[in-house]
Amino acid sequence: MLFKEIKTESAPSPVGPYSQALEVGDLLFCSGQISIVPETGEILKGSITEQTQQIMKNIEAVLNAAGLGLDNVIKSMIFLTDMGD
Repeated sequence: MLFKEIKTESAPSPVGPYSQALEVGDLLFCSGQISIVPETGEILKGSITEQTQQIMKNIEAVLNAAGLGLDNVIKSMIFLTDMGD
C-alpha cells in the first residue's frame, strides 16, 4: 500500500523512527504528541491545561500540513498518568 509522509516544522520533530503523520489513501494517521514547543524543542512545564493546549497546537500543525484541520478528526485517544487531570 502506498503512503505519503507528512512533515512540518510547525510541530515537534519525531523522536526515533517515527513520522509526524502518514497519509494512506483518504486517511491520515498522526503520531502521538506531547507538550514539546517546536520552536525550542523543550517540553512545556506548565499546568495540564497549558500542556494540553500545546499538544493540540502540535496536532493542528500536523493536520494543517496535510491540508486538514481539527474538524477532520474522527477519532483520538488521550493517555493520562493522573486521572485527577
